[in-house]
Amino acid sequence: MEKLSVIIITLNEEENLVRCLSSLKGVADEVVVVDSFSTDGTLDVCRRYGARVVQHTFVDYVEQHRFADTQATYDLIFSIDADEALSDELALSILKVKEHRDFDGYLMNRLANYCGKWIYHSGWYPDRKLRLYDRRKGRWEGVKIHESFVLKPGAETGFLKGDLLHYSYFSTSQHRQKVENFTTLMAASYFEQKINAPVWKVWFSPALKFIMGYFVKMGFLDGRAGWQICTISAGATYKKYRKLRKFYQQQKTPQIS
Repeated sequence: MEKLSVIIITLNEEENLVRCLSSLKGVADEVVVVDSFSTDGTLDVCRRYGARVVQHTFVDYVEQHRFADTQATYDLIFSIDADEALSDELALSILKVKEHRDFDGYLMNRLANYCGKWIYHSGWYPDRKLRLYDRRKGRWEGVKIHESFVLKPGAETGFLKGDLLHYSYFSTSQHRQKVENFTTLMAASYFEQKINAPVWKVWFSPALKFIMGYFVKMGFLDGRAGWQICTISAGATYKKYRKLRKFYQQQKTPQIS
């Protein structure tokens, strides 16, 4: 049976880690937590569950994942966030891969829990992620916050049954706060890539985002949670482009001493 290293990147994840680590029992041959100097009880939880902790200064998610992969003992790696957990079916699928592996990387569906409700529409499901991979067959790529493991040309991809359970937000206020941070990072990333934000995009893109999520992707079937997700997502699109325009305006405005 092939050995498996599980990688988790953390910063103050005490509240989520117990659920995550509990779901890995019987699946992981080692759990490596790369922590960027948490100040809560994260490290205590890791020790209680036998995880090996490596502390490393956070630069961005891509670099943190790349570093984390170098800390694994085994080439077969499963990358999981602290606010995620394996469903029973996904755990069984991973065990089958350990017994006999046919592919270099594996996709799986991610199912989000939003304020206590599982979300099957709104553009949130199936949210396919490649999280089980042979580290020799690719590397982490992306921008500031949109990172993913990318397989090399010629590498083969399989699909795992079962869901990666994502406990996303416990309240709409938490969601809105995350949006503030997320949109600033996205605007900065777009600015670095010289992506423009004309006025029409500031107003048209949020409307399109809402229509796609709530009507085309049937967010209305998720009830009140679907409405909240789609309206906040539309608002996030607006904020992202407004902040991007501000970056350009500040660049063009002469500095007055």
